[in-house]
Amino acid sequence: MKYDYLVVGAGLFGATFAYEAAKRGKRVKVIEKRDHIAGNIYTKEVDGIQVHEYGAHIFHTSNKKIWQYVNQFAEFNRYTNSPVANYKGQMFNLPFNMNTFNEMWGTSTPKEALAKINEQRQEMAGKKPQNLEEQAISLIGRDIYEKLIKGYTEKQWGRKATELPAFIIRRLPVRLTYDNNYFNDDYQGIPIGGYTQIVEKMLASDLIDVELNTDFFDYQEEYVSEFPKIVFTGMIDQYFNYKLGELQYRSLHFETEELNEDNHQGNAVVNYTDADTPFTRIIEHKHFEFGKGDKGKTIITREYPADWHRGDEPYYPINNTENNSLYKEYAKLAQKEAPNVIFGGRLGQYRYYNMDQVLNAALIAVNKEFED
Repeated sequence: MKYDYLVVGAGLFGATFAYEAAKRGKRVKVIEKRDHIAGNIYTKEVDGIQVHEYGAHIFHTSNKKIWQYVNQFAEFNRYTNSPVANYKGQMFNLPFNMNTFNEMWGTSTPKEALAKINEQRQEMAGKKPQNLEEQAISLIGRDIYEKLIKGYTEKQWGRKATELPAFIIRRLPVRLTYDNNYFNDDYQGIPIGGYTQIVEKMLASDLIDVELNTDFFDYQEEYVSEFPKIVFTGMIDQYFNYKLGELQYRSLHFETEELNEDNHQGNAVVNYTDADTPFTRIIEHKHFEFGKGDKGKTIITREYPADWHRGDEPYYPINNTENNSLYKEYAKLAQKEAPNVIFGGRLGQYRYYNMDQVLNAALIAVNKEFED
């Protein structure tokens, strides 16, 4: 069968491109190395609960066009992301707001909280932050840094905060209001019935064929010679067999457990911010849909950050100066040696994307391909 495009990866970027190409009458083959579609936004129902198999995914955006676009494929609930932090059994609201400051210091007015923050920031007065620890203290002070940032960040990145560059924390969300909404975006929610349906609808065209359990690298030479255009959403450095060197990624490990109880932790996301707890957070999936699910059952997932090595699943890029420079070299190589390949998504474009940003990047690629 003659195809116009091979799309490598059935995640959000690849599915969006395939959907838009099929709308324009193009024939598309989608290959996916996993045994399911939808990439890292994949959800499946267990005990009447939509389980986020690869970590918590809350759709949020201030881009009205993107919000309207994704609402073609699912109806969204009004879920608001309001995580809480557990530091050695002490519970704190996130993001840092008047509730947090009251829990931390007993302050009750914005004036009192701001005075306490400014007092603690004086530790870095007149000094230029040289690392993440100093940057965080210069922004929010030592108390909040020690309890709510240090341990979590060191687990997330796999190294000491004093060894991490200051630019990782350019700013910290500080609110002098009693508002636990983590995001400032205009639109926020979770699709009723899970995320997988979105990709299913995108790939439902008669012009799109999907092949699971298929690794591009098993047949790379054949694919490159057979398909006139390829949309590649895997690691750009792997595409070129790491010839310029390895880009760095962070990986994740998930432990999911079914519990015989209605409500385990009282919130969808609880972050564990001390250094001694090996995981960064526990997700209780039923709270994404306001307790929906079977009575007496709940599903929780512990999330462990991990170093990435070849063969591991890469979840997000490490966008420091060194890696970004190497990515630019790969982007130049792609223009020179792979002019018929569109690289997309977190791994293909080596950027930390939220879901709305993935959709936007895919639609930009579509417009460039079909309308330029």
